[in-house]
Amino acid sequence: MARVLAFTMEPGLLGELAAHAKRLGDAVALVPEGARVPAGVFARAYSTGAREPGAFAEALERLYTEHQPRLVVTVASKNNTTAAAILAAKHRLVMLTEALSPEIEGDTLRAKRRVLGGRAEASYTAPLPAVLSLARGSAEPLPLEPGQEPEPLEAPEPRVTLLESKEKVRESVNLETAEIVVGVGRGFRSKEDLRLAEELAQLLGGVVGASRPIVADYGWLSEDRWIGISGKKIKPKLYIAIGISGAPQHMAAAMDSKIIVAVNKDKNAPIFQYADYGVVADLYEFLPVLIKKLKERLGKG
Repeated sequence: MARVLAFTMEPGLLGELAAHAKRLGDAVALVPEGARVPAGVFARAYSTGAREPGAFAEALERLYTEHQPRLVVTVASKNNTTAAAILAAKHRLVMLTEALSPEIEGDTLRAKRRVLGGRAEASYTAPLPAVLSLARGSAEPLPLEPGQEPEPLEAPEPRVTLLESKEKVRESVNLETAEIVVGVGRGFRSKEDLRLAEELAQLLGGVVGASRPIVADYGWLSEDRWIGISGKKIKPKLYIAIGISGAPQHMAAAMDSKIIVAVNKDKNAPIFQYADYGVVADLYEFLPVLIKKLKERLGKG
């Protein structure tokens, strides 16, 4: 019987997952085929060739049945959270997403979660066993070397037949490490108009991010530009949110910004409650003036 079963479908989250597992103690791991885990963290580690959440959850269930862990943990991502939810639903386990600071006390799980758009934390308790997807960035990743070679676990037969796969369009942008981010929202009327934000970001030495509608509804920017609890969390020195209303799901991912500047023509937009500086103006009138002034200041006019 193990205390913790830790897993991830995303090799890039292995270091962070290992940090959580080391703190919780007495853990076994399930990782993708070909991945290595940090040495000295897991009592046993397994790998599977399952590539979609349903099949991965079946492999996960094998280990859950064998090791009877008190807690199943992963680091939040679309695939990880989906696999965790499948396991939790099948065994009728309590599941908490985007969790922080988990603790096992006797037969009880204690954890926290950001609420009210990230302005507060709520404390939760739940009976064990339970399932957690932990908020990304909530632990300092452990180095992956020296590594431990996982034991191969036979991949379950997929219940879904994959007919075709297409590589997701990605750009060389890392919102999570950017020091200056210019966010674009529904206030922009067309994809072509995003050039205003791109020009501003270029002048400031920053990158362009976006709220959910720009990425998920309109498809104007790729998914790696999405700022939100379903996308990327950012913590720049400066975040300029243009034409963004300030929905809690967006602000929860931007609350760690050192300075937030909001530009919106609606003086009652929720984002002004979070902003350090607010500009009530039509972005189509304000941005050209701001860009012109910056060019003059930088000698690029």
